[in-house]
Amino acid sequence: MLNSNLKLNTKMFDQDVEQVPTRKGFGEGLLAAGEADKNVVALCADLTGSTMMNIFAEKFPERFVQVGISEQNLVTVAAGMAAMGKVPFTSSYAMFSPGRSWEQIRTTCCYNNSKVVIVGSHAGVSVGPDGGTHQAIEDIAITRVLPNMTVIYPCDAIEAKKATIACAKTKEPTYLRLAREKTPIMTTLDTPFEIGKAQTVFAPEGNADVGIVACGPLLHNAIKTAKDLEEKGIKVKVLNLATIKPLDEEAILALAKETNKIVTVEEHQVAGGMGSAIAEYLAKVYPTKMAFIGVQDLFGQSGRPEELIEHYGMGVKGITKAVEEIIK
Repeated sequence: MLNSNLKLNTKMFDQDVEQVPTRKGFGEGLLAAGEADKNVVALCADLTGSTMMNIFAEKFPERFVQVGISEQNLVTVAAGMAAMGKVPFTSSYAMFSPGRSWEQIRTTCCYNNSKVVIVGSHAGVSVGPDGGTHQAIEDIAITRVLPNMTVIYPCDAIEAKKATIACAKTKEPTYLRLAREKTPIMTTLDTPFEIGKAQTVFAPEGNADVGIVACGPLLHNAIKTAKDLEEKGIKVKVLNLATIKPLDEEAILALAKETNKIVTVEEHQVAGGMGSAIAEYLAKVYPTKMAFIGVQDLFGQSGRPEELIEHYGMGVKGITKAVEEIIK
């Protein structure tokens, strides 16, 4: 059942559940952060409307910089502004930043521990018709490997807004991952959010048979899977891991000790992603049987978002199969 303590959206299982892009939550959060702190500034690489940074730019044009199609310059200018006491947010498609600007993020942001928030929008295969060249499914891997970097992947637009506001108050370089398509609203305004803290969003009565750890909008598929399996007598606990780095080791270890079986769900390559981060940790402290839902060493392709999610085994059917196999 849903965790009532988190005040989640009880309508998330309805056919007509409200759907909003996480990038819109970012735009609203950036505006709120800018209203609260005059040092918050925004920089974009010619994708202001697509990344929803236009909401901030229209309110604070004097605190907005359009660098054009120059992602490396986007990051280095932001790092310079951070050195002068500003709190810069940069936005582009994730394929271009952090994809194209990775070395600049590594050297000017992380190496110098400069507070820049890198916002990678349109991540994952659900970008759809844009195809494999524009579907960033390696970005978690290339950002979480960097020292000093925080990596956040909110599950819905409400959590994205909260995460954006929280990012403006931290001191570390941060990567904030966002999706393009509208996705189900699972949380509410009253649902707590804290960087570095995982949340148990779905839990059975008594101990669970298996744990699912999910991040981003695919959390909805994970919760639906748990609900369906509950009706079959399989007890599943679902963890929302919005912060991939730093990892909430306490929550992960507790889930591993309870179930001894974990399935990770992410819209990303399984190699180097969120599941890998969990496996690396558990291998050291509590070796646990695991299955990994995500893209299996392939590039994306053009198609409708929903059919691509199913094609790569990230839908309810794929998650269900993984859970049933791991508990045999």
